[in-house]
Amino acid sequence: MDAGSGAEPHRARGRLGAPCSGARAPGAPWARFSAWLECVCVVTFDLELGQALELVYPSDFRLTDKEKSSICYLSFPDSHSGCLGDTQFSFRIRQCGGQRRPWHTDDRHCDSGAPASLQREHAHYFGYVYFRQVKDSSARRGYFQKSLVLVSRLPFVRLFQALLSLVAPEYFDKLTPCLEAVCNEIDQWPAPVPGQTLNLPVMGVVLQVHIPSRVDKPESGPPAQRSHENLLPAPVVLSSVHELDLFRCFQPVLAHVQMLWELVLLGEPLVVLAPSPAVSSEMVLALTSCLQPLKFCCDYRPYFTVHDSEFKEFTTRTQAPPNVVLGVTNPFFIKTLQHWPHILRVGEPRMSGDLPKQVKLKKPSRLKTLDTKPGLCPASPPRTEQAQGRWGVGGAGRCAGAAKGGAPPPPRACRATLPSPGLYTAYTAHLHRDKALLRRLLKGLQKKRPSDVQTALLRRHLLELTQSFIFPLEHYMASLMPLQKSITPWKTPPQIRPFRQDDFLRSLEHAGPQLTCVLKGDWLGLYRRFFKSPHFDGWYRQRRKEMAQKLEALHLEAICEANIEVWMKGKSEVEVVDLVLKLRERLVRAQGHQLPVKEATLKQARLYIETVISSLPKDLQVILCPP
Repeated sequence: MDAGSGAEPHRARGRLGAPCSGARAPGAPWARFSAWLECVCVVTFDLELGQALELVYPSDFRLTDKEKSSICYLSFPDSHSGCLGDTQFSFRIRQCGGQRRPWHTDDRHCDSGAPASLQREHAHYFGYVYFRQVKDSSARRGYFQKSLVLVSRLPFVRLFQALLSLVAPEYFDKLTPCLEAVCNEIDQWPAPVPGQTLNLPVMGVVLQVHIPSRVDKPESGPPAQRSHENLLPAPVVLSSVHELDLFRCFQPVLAHVQMLWELVLLGEPLVVLAPSPAVSSEMVLALTSCLQPLKFCCDYRPYFTVHDSEFKEFTTRTQAPPNVVLGVTNPFFIKTLQHWPHILRVGEPRMSGDLPKQVKLKKPSRLKTLDTKPGLCPASPPRTEQAQGRWGVGGAGRCAGAAKGGAPPPPRACRATLPSPGLYTAYTAHLHRDKALLRRLLKGLQKKRPSDVQTALLRRHLLELTQSFIFPLEHYMASLMPLQKSITPWKTPPQIRPFRQDDFLRSLEHAGPQLTCVLKGDWLGLYRRFFKSPHFDGWYRQRRKEMAQKLEALHLEAICEANIEVWMKGKSEVEVVDLVLKLRERLVRAQGHQLPVKEATLKQARLYIETVISSLPKDLQVILCPP
């Protein structure tokens, strides 16, 4: 829907009277707002200019020109789907120009307590979109087309979709005054501290959410709700800030869920071709959530268009496809990404009571002989007029005959080749399919079992599959940690032993996934391929970092349990000062939630620092403790 104008997105001055650029000074207002959102954008479709960034709020938030362009194009459906009415979807873009907002201590604290998969992004923005397209006789184009976009670093898709469903309809009616009031309400919200249940008031409604913590058990039920006896009106309780209805997303491809889990685990390049941005973004997010509690370490784009700044990078044939899960709607990608090894074609999600027509695996060569189905040009609202023509595959993906740099041509139907639904791949699964689970889910469909129960079954299966795969890795990694008795207070702590893949594979005979998982198959082959994936590298780096921090914390505890006065006897001033500096450095890291240290240990370390400094000459005391 965005390609027809042929014009670059236009930056417009918003109703609030400020341009879209401008630096947010440290210590400025909106600090609490920034804990949840970076900014709110409004994107409209201008007949002359194409997509226009109407306003950014708060007005001093800085976006680069490339980020503005990406937000504009990704906020409008770029497909043959039409999308009349209201549509919600999400996207993810790479941040350009480096970090521009100072990270607060609260941000680091939230990240340290959050599960790895739910920590805020440092190099990407999430965009949560509410798009409206309705007939409007007062508009020259005949249609009202506008998107309200929440830009955040948090992957809280359920929460922000719920927030948009409250705010966007009101905003489209009342415009800027409503948006300003909502942003001021968000600026009063408490910080999203992991483990807490929060009441978030907005527009006369209270959203009650639980912020997940890394100590939460993934398989446990909904957390206990905070008492709301004094809250009027009663809060709207969200069961999760991030989890999607997995069963609804995967229902058309239930037979392939386990193979999709393997492809995602191995970081394989995967294209999801969907009829709309809503279906595309939900499927991509569902796929990336399959690995929980393992963090998804590859790139992923819930919704991707030909106008994205990474388009050439992702579609080049001069090198292997990147490790990314790509959600697209434009049929042009079928030709452009034919060289990708795995393509998943999905349709509109089915109702919970419908039996899915399970599709078989298809060879990638089948992509070259596809059925032809009609679709609408991008940026063209649904009309009754029909005209023949083919999808334009120019650099901008415009329809043939679009005016360059001007208004789009009259809307017409394009003939676009679309593959039938299914998974196109030559990949052979390492593990045997869990037929018992599939039968149970299909039986639930026949008995019209509630979708949330079906989702719980599917989520539990994927969780147990991931945990069975990761447990042997965790067990072997723990064996590389030095014994606690080998850590002495006044010596450098011993090193963590290196990870040796051959040693790990030999350990699987007596400590492998067969201890916790009934599935048979080539587990060794799956681990060997996993070692080459970005997920192994990300998991190993994170675990080694955590182990190094634990080792440092144990060393600090050993020092605090030792007799400092006995140690100081016979030590030179240089050695004593060096101890003070090292203890202070570790205190700073521990207080910044970077070391897992008890408060009693921190208190003892402060006492040791005071004791050591008081034993030094006055001139050194002044240097170490300036007035």
